[in-house]
Amino acid sequence: MKTDHIFHHDQELLLEAGGVLPGFQLKYTTLGQLNPEKSNVVWVIHALTGNSDVTSWWPGLFESGGPYDPRTHFIICANTLGGCYGSTGPLSINPITRKPFFHDFPLLTNRDIVGAFDLLRLSLGVERIQTVIGSSLGGQQALEWTIKEPLVFDHLVLIATNASHSPWGIAINEAQRLAIEADTSWKERDARAGTEGLKAARAIAMLSYRSSEGFEERQSEKTANKVDDFRAASYQRYQGQKLAARFNAFTYWTLSKAMDSHHIARSRRSIAEALLQVKAKTLVVGIETDILFPLMEQRLLASGIPGATLEIIHSLYGHDGFLVEFDQLRSILTKFYQHKQSSVLV
Repeated sequence: MKTDHIFHHDQELLLEAGGVLPGFQLKYTTLGQLNPEKSNVVWVIHALTGNSDVTSWWPGLFESGGPYDPRTHFIICANTLGGCYGSTGPLSINPITRKPFFHDFPLLTNRDIVGAFDLLRLSLGVERIQTVIGSSLGGQQALEWTIKEPLVFDHLVLIATNASHSPWGIAINEAQRLAIEADTSWKERDARAGTEGLKAARAIAMLSYRSSEGFEERQSEKTANKVDDFRAASYQRYQGQKLAARFNAFTYWTLSKAMDSHHIARSRRSIAEALLQVKAKTLVVGIETDILFPLMEQRLLASGIPGATLEIIHSLYGHDGFLVEFDQLRSILTKFYQHKQSSVLV
């Protein structure tokens, strides 16, 4: 049974960049039942604009017969700190001022976010997590968490993610924030401030989420006679409007900044040394047409994490392949766990 919960943390959270949150809450959703040994936990970390309901954006993985079957696994997904689906974020009420944070919401890093996840874990009395799985921004957080708490995790699944966010990725995110800034409403202390800029930001993002081959396949015109109102143009507008209807510019700004600051070598000697801290059996998954998190980034992870396995999704959908190629991903995950089981038996 799927159940929603709220975790409240009433103490100050000191943030990596020097800010402070005067307490916070995390909304999280669970599927299945925690076994008496508390050994069947699968913790899912969502991507940039995701929510805690994994069945709404990752169908086929968390159902009967899937790699994470609620009949045998206890599945947890928390809306990220800084989010807008029930967790404390920029639109939340600041308990000090009694008004929404808006632009005053402090800068978060992935280390802050996984620190909040870990406080939730401890409140549930969970000492070990069988699997933590994350993609994109969620994969960055999963990696950071397993480095921070290496003895907690048995398995780690990293999908379309990296050890540090690239200059290319940061530039793309900054272009999106410039679009939000260009919206004259962005300076207003209002929940819908920056909405038109957010639409433009999402259109920019789609150019990095998909591939040129994918646009050619899905958005080509059926005739050579068109001079306006192209399918690709309509698609970009649709994607912007779709996100603006369910998200807000403040959260987008906050979480894109968290993505930019991702670097596992910060305050550690090197990326190589940080990756050696991972003790979990690790699966790294890349997407052949991903230009935002290119395959070289997953190869770096797989070569640096002891004993890691690398698998590649074949897709025209670029970075979004992890949200589209369900059959391939399901097959890759099934193979990973079968291999680990057989290795133990041998």
